[in-house]
Amino acid sequence: MPIAMQNRAACAYSTSAKGQTDALIFDMDGTMIDSMGHHGQSWAVFSQRHGLAIDLPDLMRRTTGRTGAECMRELFQRPMPDDEAWTLIAEKEAIYRDMFGPVFAEVAGFKPFCAAAQAMGLKVGVGTAGDRHNIAFAMQHLQLPGAPLPVVGGDEGLAGKPEPAIFLEVAKRLNTPANNCIVFEDAPFGIEAARRAGMRAVAMCTSHPAHQLAGPHVLTAAANYLDLLESKFLETLNVATA
Repeated sequence: MPIAMQNRAACAYSTSAKGQTDALIFDMDGTMIDSMGHHGQSWAVFSQRHGLAIDLPDLMRRTTGRTGAECMRELFQRPMPDDEAWTLIAEKEAIYRDMFGPVFAEVAGFKPFCAAAQAMGLKVGVGTAGDRHNIAFAMQHLQLPGAPLPVVGGDEGLAGKPEPAIFLEVAKRLNTPANNCIVFEDAPFGIEAARRAGMRAVAMCTSHPAHQLAGPHVLTAAANYLDLLESKFLETLNVATA
C-alpha cells in the first residue's frame, strides 16, 4: 500500500483516544530537511580521505540518530577522546554542508505543516543528534517565520538516540509532559528514542520504509508533510484550547 494510503488509513481513527497533545518535537535530518542522502555521501568521502573501507548502508544503520562523537567511535571502532571525535566530526560535517548547501531542500510540506501546528496552539521543538553548526546551517536555509524554535543538539553532552535524553530535554524546555508530545522521526533509533521517552511518534518515511519505523506508539506513517496536511492529521489531535 502506498504511504499516502497508509497515512489516510491510519488517520481514519481518532488519535484523541491516545491522549492530549501539547507539543510536536521534530528530528532534523531526514525529518525537517531532506538531507540523509548527502550525509551518506559525506560519510563516503570522509572515510575515503581517512583510508577507511566502509559498508555505507551498515554505517548509516549504526550511526543515524547518534551524536557526532558516538558516530566517530563507531566508524573507527576504537575508544576515542571527545576532543579527537569532535574534531573529526567537524571535518565530516563540513563536507556534508558543502554538498547539501547548493541543493538544500526541506522535506516536502514541512514549513506549512509546522505553521499550521503552531496556529492550532501546539508548541514546537527540535531534537537532533546534529551539532550546533549543522543546526545553524539548517535554520539559516529554512528561514522559519516567528520566534526561533527550542532546539536540543547532539553536542550538548546528552546521549544520542535510541536513548531518550534528547527528546526529554526538548520536552523540558517546552515545559510539556513527555506523554503530551508527539515526535516526528525518520530513523529507527529515533522512533525507539520516542518510545523510551514515553512519547507518541509519527514515522516520516524519507529514508526508511514504514515497517522499519513501526511500533505501538507510532500513530501513522507518511512520505512527507503534504500527506499529513492532506489527511488532516493535525485535526485528529486532542489539542488543549485553553
